[in-house]
Amino acid sequence: QVQLVESGGGLVQAGGSLKLTCTASERIFRTYTGWFRQTPGQEREFVAAITWSDENTSYADSVKGRFTISTVNGRNTVVLQMDSLKAEDTAVYYCAVSQNDGRKWLSSAYDYWGRGTQVTVSS
Repeated sequence: QVQLVESGGGLVQAGGSLKLTCTASERIFRTYTGWFRQTPGQEREFVAAITWSDENTSYADSVKGRFTISTVNGRNTVVLQMDSLKAEDTAVYYCAVSQNDGRKWLSSAYDYWGRGTQVTVSS
């Protein structure tokens, strides 16, 4: 069973930065890797995604210009660089991998999920 492991969450002041990483336990076929976030009582929300084939990126409007998604380590690790953080970015952040061509902003399009990492931004 493939495992996705997120790291890099923590507590930061508003305006600060954090870098999240997501590494798969083995190389798997994927069409794209995405990051989602969730707060208590809310649905999981799309944050960003990167396409495996051409590394094309997509972002939610709420993070565009502040977050950057990229790959390293032969594209086995996906990085989410988060700058100019706001209190409303506070959430549990999840990494996910899709093996289909579904709509990348929908959580239902993803086949594998990590356990999540907490990001807390103090105002």
